[in-house]
Amino acid sequence: MKKNTYIFLMTMLLMSAAISSCKKGFIEMNTDPNGTPNALPQQLLAPALVNTLSTNMLRNRNFNNELMQVTVDMGDSEGRVFRYDIRRSMADNTWNGWYIQLTNFKDIYNVASQPLNYNESYMGISLICQSWVYSLLTDTYGDVPYFESNQGREGNFTPKFDKQKDIYTDIFNNLERADTLLDAAANVVPSSDPVFNGDAAKWRKFGNSLYLRLLMRLSGKAEMADFCKAKIKEIVDTNPAAYPIMAGNEDAAVLRWTGAGSLTSPFIGGVREQDWRALAITEFFINNLSRWADPRLTTNRWSIGTYQGGYAGVPSGYAPGENIEKKSYFLSTTSKTTLMNDPLMGNIMNFSELQFILAEAAAKGWISTPAETYYKAGVQSGITFWIPTFTTPIDEYLASADIAWNEDASLNDKMEMIHLQKYYSMFGTDFQQWFEYRRTGHPVLPKGNGLRNNGVMPARLVYPVYVQSTNPDNYRAAVAAQGPDEIYTQVWWQKP
Repeated sequence: MKKNTYIFLMTMLLMSAAISSCKKGFIEMNTDPNGTPNALPQQLLAPALVNTLSTNMLRNRNFNNELMQVTVDMGDSEGRVFRYDIRRSMADNTWNGWYIQLTNFKDIYNVASQPLNYNESYMGISLICQSWVYSLLTDTYGDVPYFESNQGREGNFTPKFDKQKDIYTDIFNNLERADTLLDAAANVVPSSDPVFNGDAAKWRKFGNSLYLRLLMRLSGKAEMADFCKAKIKEIVDTNPAAYPIMAGNEDAAVLRWTGAGSLTSPFIGGVREQDWRALAITEFFINNLSRWADPRLTTNRWSIGTYQGGYAGVPSGYAPGENIEKKSYFLSTTSKTTLMNDPLMGNIMNFSELQFILAEAAAKGWISTPAETYYKAGVQSGITFWIPTFTTPIDEYLASADIAWNEDASLNDKMEMIHLQKYYSMFGTDFQQWFEYRRTGHPVLPKGNGLRNNGVMPARLVYPVYVQSTNPDNYRAAVAAQGPDEIYTQVWWQKP
């Protein structure tokens, strides 16, 4: 036995020495002396944006739209999201997709901050993109890995989960830093940037508009209310020169799908045409547009199919066995522009959403411009975002649709007016409709008889199942701090 052990140890030592000898000079031999061992920011940005938007769009279609009564995946089987019946595996896709791309966004900052490649524009863009993706993560799951996330290269495969308050505090710090970095910054390589074609000033406007979105999201949290109100006022009223924001649809943060190469919509190839057509559109979504004679209902860009000569939807949340008939649905074809290949479906944040954020702030008395001004601009830009040729005077349109601003209405009624229009502005935009409904309870959605979760809108997605086995200690600590790992557990900013 001793002899065999000795032979085994000597063999292992010899193999180790041989491997060590083989490694000598390997790195030097396989490094391009004229290149760089790391990808450059201009190589990383476009793929990271494309992949993030692909994750967002696919899950917007089959998760957000089902919860928020845009569509109904009709059927009586288990796991129908429109009934708040959410399989635990639904959580995996966005978690994986977002964290993978965070590695790329972080690499952009790390490489751009090195002396050889120093570039404040890419650093600022990286911080904005990180803030955007981390906000999606924490608004979806609650407490998530943040300060220790994406450290696998450093050997940290079990990151701790950070509290949502701490995550948001650092996001705000990063957006402040990005605004400073992009102040008078040079443009970046146009081909590296499918959102703003290299325009650093537009990235800065988007970063500050995103800041307003996130400040508003936390404004109902008692311990954050004063800070959020004061910061919103500073950005909009007292120091707007230091915080430029979107000024029109031309500033919208949209990754436009041109159909060329990697800029092909993820719906092409990711969703079969028959599956695209399979989802019914809801009564809530269609009836509002019909009542207002909203031109988006009939535009070829949205391509909504008619039913018996008109437009009709189905009720959401209906119970199994009710035998609901399918009516209107989104058409699909690659021979013309539909939502399957429309360039504007790569929406990150648009000008109309921003106007409704400001309308809410004004209605609550936080900023000086009348809420009606922002409300009108929001409705108009929401339509012209999709239909640039819409020229009906906004006052005329609002009056005929019976949705004109009413300054004498209660704050709750004003919130419903604002958020019903905002709901359509955020159509196709990741989970923003869901986030805003969880924050405000607006717009008021009808409740069907078949809803699970006691008829209450789910407050979060659960953590991926594999996290429980790969990072058990930190998973248990997060659940102990936040609450049960269930869809009904509210995240920090949802609680008073």
